[in-house]
Amino acid sequence: MLDVSDEVRAEIGEEETERLLNGENAPGTYDCTSCRTPGDTGQEPTSTVLFVGDETAVLAFAHAACIPSQVVPVAESQLQGAARSMSVSGGEQAEAAAPAPVEAAPRQAVLGITCGLIIVEDQLRPALVVEPTGPVARVGAEGGGDDFLPLLIEQGFVPQLDLDTRPSALSGWSVLLAMGKLHAVLQPGPGGGPATAWWQAHQPLQVSDGWRAAVSRSNEVYVYAGPAGSIGRQPREDLMRDALARACARGQLVAATMPLSGT
Repeated sequence: MLDVSDEVRAEIGEEETERLLNGENAPGTYDCTSCRTPGDTGQEPTSTVLFVGDETAVLAFAHAACIPSQVVPVAESQLQGAARSMSVSGGEQAEAAAPAPVEAAPRQAVLGITCGLIIVEDQLRPALVVEPTGPVARVGAEGGGDDFLPLLIEQGFVPQLDLDTRPSALSGWSVLLAMGKLHAVLQPGPGGGPATAWWQAHQPLQVSDGWRAAVSRSNEVYVYAGPAGSIGRQPREDLMRDALARACARGQLVAATMPLSGT
C-alpha cells in the first residue's frame, strides 16, 4: 500500500526503501502532509514524500489520492523548523544517499496556506494566511516550545495589531504566481544569492478569479501568519477575517506586504 517513487528511492537508498516497503520503518497511521487528515499505510494507498533542503531531508507521508510520491525541494530554514517540531512514532533515523539525516515523520509540522480576500482601508485586498500544522521550535531549542512567530519577526514580519491597517512591506520577499496559480512564497537567498522558497506548493494552487483580479490591481499580497491553532482553516472569507481578528487581539498574528512575482 506504500508507494516509493524512483526519485525518492534514489535519495534514501535501496536499504531504507526496502525497510519502508516491508513495514519496518513505515509509520502505520500518519497525518497526510497534503490535506492534513489521518491516513493509515495498512489500509489505504500512501505516497512517500521527501522534503529536501540544503543539509536536511525529511520523509513524510500522504494519501496517494492527494499527491504522488515525490521529492520536494524546500528552504533549509523551513525544513529544520519542521524537523524540530516533529513527533516521531516508531521511526528510526536513516541515512540518505546525500549526507542528510532522514526521519520518519508521521506528524510533521508543515505550513498550511489559505488564499482569500480581506477588506483593508475599504478595499478588497488579496491575502495569504499561513499557519503551521504544529509547533515550530527554533533549531537547537529544548523544551518543545513554539518559536514560529519570533522566527518570523526576526525575518522582518511585524506584529499585526489592527486588521484595518496595511501590513508593513517586507523587502526581498515575494509571492510567486505563474499562469494564474500560486507556486511559492519566496525569501531572500543566503548571502545575497537568488531567492529561495520559504513555502512551496506540492502542486500549483488554483486561486479564485476574485483573488487574481485583486492582485492584478495592486501587484502585492498581504501575508498573515499565526502559530498552530491560532486561526484554523475557515470555509468562508468572513469567517477567516473573524479568525484573524481574534488572533490579532490575542497578539498571535504577524504580517507583511509582499510584491507579486510572476503573472
